[in-house]
Amino acid sequence: MAFEIGERVVLPPYGLGVVSGTCERPLDGQNHTYYELCFSHTASRAYVPVAAPEGAGMRAALTEQELPELLAQLQTSTLDLPRQWAARQRLVAEIIAGGNPFELAVLTCELRRWNIERGLPDLDRQALRRAIKLLEQEVSGLEDQNAQHVQQLLDRVWHEAPQS
Repeated sequence: MAFEIGERVVLPPYGLGVVSGTCERPLDGQNHTYYELCFSHTASRAYVPVAAPEGAGMRAALTEQELPELLAQLQTSTLDLPRQWAARQRLVAEIIAGGNPFELAVLTCELRRWNIERGLPDLDRQALRRAIKLLEQEVSGLEDQNAQHVQQLLDRVWHEAPQS
């Protein structure tokens, strides 16, 4: 998959970035071409091999056409989270590290449900907040009505979470 300069991309664990260009860098005596990514929410830059961006987990950011599905996942999905803390934290960490917005939406929906029903322990509350932030980043910059609905729902979920 080729990416263009100015294209919105996601690189876990950095989050949403923009391809600012390509550059050549030496590695083991050979020059290799890399995408240069800039992240507006931090001063970080990342370099991802043009030959294998998927190996680094880089993918195109959500588009407006995908927002209806994301919104549906945020509102009605369920996830069978393990009750045992260690198993739950492993699964949650995998979902957050993977950065798939639809999996993050399902996790957010389920953690929200847990929060409403019985409150969340600190690590689960932190995971909920991290998932919300990653989803907010991905939806930022999209202008259609579904993007506004997603932002409003995420804001409501954020404020439902007990403040520590």
